[in-house]
Amino acid sequence: MKKIIAEFIGTAVLVILGCGTAMLVGCDAAMGCGYLLTALAFGLVIVGMAYCIGNISGCHINPAVSLGVFINKGMSLKAFCGYVGAQFLGALAGAGILAAIFGLGSITDLTGGFGSNGLAGVNGNIFAGLLVEIILTFIFVLTILGVTSKKAKHGSFGGLIIGLTLTLVHIFGIGLTGTSVNPARSFGPAIVAIFTGNFEPIIYLWIFIVGPFAGAALAAVTYKFLEKKNS
Repeated sequence: MKKIIAEFIGTAVLVILGCGTAMLVGCDAAMGCGYLLTALAFGLVIVGMAYCIGNISGCHINPAVSLGVFINKGMSLKAFCGYVGAQFLGALAGAGILAAIFGLGSITDLTGGFGSNGLAGVNGNIFAGLLVEIILTFIFVLTILGVTSKKAKHGSFGGLIIGLTLTLVHIFGIGLTGTSVNPARSFGPAIVAIFTGNFEPIIYLWIFIVGPFAGAALAAVTYKFLEKKNS
């Protein structure tokens, strides 16, 4: 139960600070400062949470990460379901807190949807959006599996490495899809955005669920193959 609670809290914090920063500074590629601040916000949350709840739950705070760990037999099916449920609920709670802070339809929300994801950067191209999310999640989850491997020799820098990798994939992906690589992170803001009359995030939400899960599964299979060959 403590692991479930930790995942709930961690995912809520990710949405509050990551999406909250995006709401304040915007994610327009033309606005370099806001673009980088948003990427750093998501990355730094992972660093902080990794050293905060990492020793309790492993700090997945992302259903795609949990899927990768599950496929690599790092957790049971029961634990996987519990983690994913907690992550989705945590993201929804985080988005709800943002709504309480900013107010529904707030003019300070520069993203127009509580930091939700979209396809504006790829001109509405569903295939391109899926491809971006699959590739970025693949990179992110592959890094996590490598860093958390028993063979890894990085000392106590694992959380920093993972956080910097998330920052990197955000720098590339924000201008394209807003960078999800996390189904729960996309779910919470999309649901809350409905109450503002903005239905676009919920229409495209499936992309930010299917893409990250597909990328995570591919990363898990790939890492299992590479690790086996390297043993």
